[in-house]
Amino acid sequence: MKNNERNTRIIKQKAQDLGFMFCGVSKADFLEDEAQRLDVWLKKDYHGKMSYLANHFDKRLDPRLLVDGAKSVVSLLLNYYPEETQTESDAPKISKYAYGKDYHFVIKDKLKSLMAYIHEEIGEVGGRVFVDSAPVMDKAWAAKSGIGWVGKNSNLIHPKHGSFFFVAELIIDLELEPDGPMKDYCGTCTKCIDACPTDAIVEPYVVDGSKCISYLTIELKDAIIPGHFKDQMDGWMFGCDICQDVCPWNRFSKQHSEPSFDPHENLLKMSKSDWEDLTEDVFREIFRNSAVKRTKFDGLQRNIKFLNSTSG
Repeated sequence: MKNNERNTRIIKQKAQDLGFMFCGVSKADFLEDEAQRLDVWLKKDYHGKMSYLANHFDKRLDPRLLVDGAKSVVSLLLNYYPEETQTESDAPKISKYAYGKDYHFVIKDKLKSLMAYIHEEIGEVGGRVFVDSAPVMDKAWAAKSGIGWVGKNSNLIHPKHGSFFFVAELIIDLELEPDGPMKDYCGTCTKCIDACPTDAIVEPYVVDGSKCISYLTIELKDAIIPGHFKDQMDGWMFGCDICQDVCPWNRFSKQHSEPSFDPHENLLKMSKSDWEDLTEDVFREIFRNSAVKRTKFDGLQRNIKFLNSTSG
């Protein structure tokens, strides 16, 4: 037991040194409660055209199918809350998480450093690092490890820091000291449900992904966004922060300290006409290493045109 405690302390300390805001541990086991919820969610087609979410059902629920001999899931949170947001009130909006460098690269580098440190300090430990790129239910694991609870908007929330952070994990074959879950502090609040312009939060804790503005502007690859969403986009051209912006817990959000997440110097000042006149060269320059590249230049143009078609 003492060894488990020592190794857990070593990992958590190094995670903090690498800039992670919180680190928690859970036992690598089958996610019993999530299995039924995921099954119902998929059967209702709440994943829209994100067909990949229906793949690897068993792997999503059991980390031991992803990593042989997995014993522990180490969940980590990295803050991305910015110092400043876009300054032009009528400019098309970008989700705060995409202001700076693509988080996949930033976090993966940190996780690789953490794994290397584990090998140095603890020994030969097998495992994999995950950043939103494999069938892992990261928010469920983070909640099990006590570094937040899953709110009514389906985001992970921490009572001292809100929800503007990325979730990542290590799944390793090392037995660690698990943490317990924390209480759900959403209470009777329904601000996120009331504020969603597309009614994507169909009931507390359940989001119809196919109605979510983030899905419509990023994941949906169709040539046009369905017309019934006209006048419901609230100016968002990439992602959406509405359900986080209205969440009372985000009054505790603190500015991140990760230079990689600082935006391109021109991004926050761009006006509506700057975005409408955006060229592919400027797109490449501003979003060189950004998550916005996921939607590509044509996708962003589609979104901006759709906003213009709804603003009249």
